[in-house]
Amino acid sequence: MNTPTTRTRLLSTLPPPWPEDPFPAIRREVAASATKLVVLDDDPTGTQTVHGIPVLTTWSVSALETELKAAGPGFFILTNSRSLTGAAAAALNREIGANLRQASVSTGAPVEVVSRSDSTLRGHFPGEVDALMDAMGTADLPRILAPCFFEGGRYTVNDIHYVAEGEQLVPAAQTPYARDAAFGYRHSNLREWVQEKTEGALTGNKVISVTIEDLRKGGPNRVAERLVALSPGSCCIVNAMEYRDLEVFVAGLLTAVADRDRRFVFRTAASLVRIRAGITQRDLLDRTELTVGNDSGGLFVVGSYVPKTSEQLAVLRSQEGMVDIEVNVNDLLDDARQPSAVAEAAAAANQAMKRGRDAVLFTSRDLVVGADARSSLDIGRRVSESLIAVVRGISRQPRYLVAKGGITSSDVATQGLSVRRAMIMGQVLPGIPAWQLGRETRWPGMAYIVFPGNVGDDDALAVIRRRLAGPRAYQPKAG
Repeated sequence: MNTPTTRTRLLSTLPPPWPEDPFPAIRREVAASATKLVVLDDDPTGTQTVHGIPVLTTWSVSALETELKAAGPGFFILTNSRSLTGAAAAALNREIGANLRQASVSTGAPVEVVSRSDSTLRGHFPGEVDALMDAMGTADLPRILAPCFFEGGRYTVNDIHYVAEGEQLVPAAQTPYARDAAFGYRHSNLREWVQEKTEGALTGNKVISVTIEDLRKGGPNRVAERLVALSPGSCCIVNAMEYRDLEVFVAGLLTAVADRDRRFVFRTAASLVRIRAGITQRDLLDRTELTVGNDSGGLFVVGSYVPKTSEQLAVLRSQEGMVDIEVNVNDLLDDARQPSAVAEAAAAANQAMKRGRDAVLFTSRDLVVGADARSSLDIGRRVSESLIAVVRGISRQPRYLVAKGGITSSDVATQGLSVRRAMIMGQVLPGIPAWQLGRETRWPGMAYIVFPGNVGDDDALAVIRRRLAGPRAYQPKAG
């Protein structure tokens, strides 16, 4: 079994980073290229490293053609497929792949596709990737697997994927994420994880890796050599401990594409997306960019059940002036009690915000799961649909809006706010993005904060509230 370590100890075993900065050259090559990067995101949180590009929640051929003809390096498509069964996720990816292929042909714009998923290895792999590439006619392309996400403390070294808990680095299979009811797994070594998830279809020399030594000693040329040697349908693991490692990888990738006419498909977390799109980092968004000029309170909508979310919720609820609106999950699963539970929660949120108070709408913390992965997903979908019904019942525009959890934030966006296209503004805190809502939405132009379930310190929700709260928010909790 892989053992936990510390970040300091692990770094002490590694060679120093590649000394040259490849990112300026990456930006120039991306700017000169006609290829569009299209990122299919299985929940909204994959936008957590970028800014200045759109995210779509629809994928008609005409919508895709419009984006392929627009300026910019690419765009996101929010699929929310992590909330679906494996068969439904595959069908959805097949539909998007077919539409994207048609749009690419009609516009003459070549595309490179990223299937963006969870940095803690949860999601429909390889099923949705296989379906997507089959529909695009590129089923034999090598897969690039890069789950590192530095803002969230996810690193891959010696093919072992780690999740940071403070200074401690825990192999991913030893974390609560590996016990997910729908997406659990047994292996932290990504070679073994790929074999586990593909049920033995990819093993041995069909799974290789670009090592830290390749990146830090061999540089982009060594990366290009490794990628050019990949066989059809194989999988390549990307080890990385910091952004310079990914910059070296992408520089080698672009060389393999340009000089050797190689193509790849990607299954990654969010960090690689920013580098491949040539997008610079920007300062965190400030209060003026994230709040509207009214005297309402702010609203948090919390549906995620991962332990980190529950810890963050507890800190937020302890803050002076917060109004708690707890919705019992068992009520939401009961056809007779669900309508009244929704109505009461919406009324409480309207009343709190009218008084200038910040409210947090959250589901009871006792996790209710089904007998199998499918029934657990069905329960999660019913709970999320009920939270959205509450949001639709809120008539007063909040001063600011935060949705916590991938499925929750997706459903709030598409069903609660009617988002069809939004612009990614940047980040509120590292790894926590905000979107500017489009004209078609319920509250046009408003900033919408998309907070992943498994990111941030214990006080992250409270930090956001302290930055954004209005003058009447900190009245005593009683009354």
